[in-house]
Amino acid sequence: MEHSHGHNHTHEVQGKNFLITILLNLLITLAQVVGGIFSGSLALLSDALHNFSDVITLIVAWWANKLSGRKNSDVKTFGYRRAEILATLFNASSLVGIGIYLIFESIERVQHPQPIASNIVIYLAILGIVFNALSMFLIKEDSYDNMNVKAVYLHLFTDVMTSVAVLVGGVAMMLYELFWIDSLITIFIAVYIIKSAYSLVYDSVSVLMQFTPKEIELSEVEKIILACESIKNIHHVHIWKLSDKEIMLEAHLDFKEDLALSQSTKIVETLQEELHTHFGITHATFQNEFEREDNKDLVKQECCHV
Repeated sequence: MEHSHGHNHTHEVQGKNFLITILLNLLITLAQVVGGIFSGSLALLSDALHNFSDVITLIVAWWANKLSGRKNSDVKTFGYRRAEILATLFNASSLVGIGIYLIFESIERVQHPQPIASNIVIYLAILGIVFNALSMFLIKEDSYDNMNVKAVYLHLFTDVMTSVAVLVGGVAMMLYELFWIDSLITIFIAVYIIKSAYSLVYDSVSVLMQFTPKEIELSEVEKIILACESIKNIHHVHIWKLSDKEIMLEAHLDFKEDLALSQSTKIVETLQEELHTHFGITHATFQNEFEREDNKDLVKQECCHV
C-alpha cells in the first residue's frame, strides 16, 4: 500500500488580532444592548445579539485553531484537524438560528409598534460600523486560507452591513418618525444572516460527511489514473476532505502486469504528483492489485445491515 507524505500544516491565526477583535465586539455588544433597551429599538438589540454571537464565534474559532494544531497521537492519529470544521458548523448554524429568531421577533413588533429614540440608534450604529470594520481588517489576511476564520470574517461583514441598515433606519425614524421601519430592517438583517450562513453550513457538513469535494470530478480523477499505461482499472475510490486544506484519496489499482514492488512504487509516486497538481489532493493511498477477483465498480456500493 502506497501513500503520499505531503501534508499541509494547520495555519495558525494571529492570536493578538483575535484578542483585539473579541474586545471590540464585547464593547459593541454592551453598548448596543444598553442603547437598545433605552431607545426601544429591536433592530439595535438584534444587532447587539448578532455582535454577541461574534464574540462566541471568535472565542470558539481561536480555541479550535489552537486545538487543530496539536500533534497526532496513538489514539488520535489525525489529531484535532477537524476542530476548525466543527467550529465553522457551530458558528454558521448559530447565525441561522439567530436569523430565524429575529424574524419572529420582528413580526411581533410589527403587530405592536413602539416609539424609538432614533438618535441613540444612529450613534450606536456608527460605532458598530467602525468597530466591526476594524475587526475585519485585523483578521482579513487569515480569512483567505482558513474556513474557520472565513466564517468569523463573514460574521463581521454581516455586522457591518446590518449596522449600515440600522443607521439608515435610525435616520429615517428621526426625520420621518417611521418607527415600523425598525422591524423591516430587522427582517432584512435576519434574511441576510441566514443566506450568508447557509453556504458555510453546507460546506462544513460536506467535510464532516466526507463528501467528495465539489471542486473535484471523480470521472476526471479516473481519467488521470487510467492514462497510465500500467494501470488496467481503478475502483473502490473515496475522496474526502480531512480539514479545510487537506484532501484525501484512497483507491484500489489493478495493474496489467505483476510488477516488482520498486516499479509499482515509482508509478504510484508519479500518480500522486499528478493528482496533487491537478486536484490539490494532499494524501493519496493506493492498494495495488494484480488479477484479484473483487468488485470493480469505481464507487463501491456498501450495504449497511442493522
